[in-house]
Amino acid sequence: MSSSLPQGTYNTLIQRSIDLLQLYRQAASTCEPGLKVVLGENAQTLDAMIIDLQTQLRASGGTPRQYGTLLGKARRYLAGSLVKVAAHRDVAWIRELADSESGLLHAFEKVVAALPPESALALRRQLPRLNSIRLDMDNLAGTAP
Repeated sequence: MSSSLPQGTYNTLIQRSIDLLQLYRQAASTCEPGLKVVLGENAQTLDAMIIDLQTQLRASGGTPRQYGTLLGKARRYLAGSLVKVAAHRDVAWIRELADSESGLLHAFEKVVAALPPESALALRRQLPRLNSIRLDMDNLAGTAP
């Protein structure tokens, strides 16, 4: 990781990723079995990405965040409450996850675009993972009634 990348930037992305990971886990715990498998795979992908980011930050002498944000916790609570009253709970989870994943992907893209190419290399390597999750969620959202 380049020293020109501030620790705060990595930690912000790590925390947002942890927030999304926890949302995936919450959704997977309440969804039907087939959807649970897809959400579990996406959670594993996010978990691996978070570990990579934390390792890169630690290797550069930084202290990576281990937890999500209070806002992420509040969003999970709100999403869980809204899904409980939704007519189609799985569809509601898919839409919430798709929206959250889109926000995380855009946050990564924004940081990558703002940094010099050599500084953004480590983050750019995470984009295929996020794009893969995004495609899954877009496909699921497109098939939802």
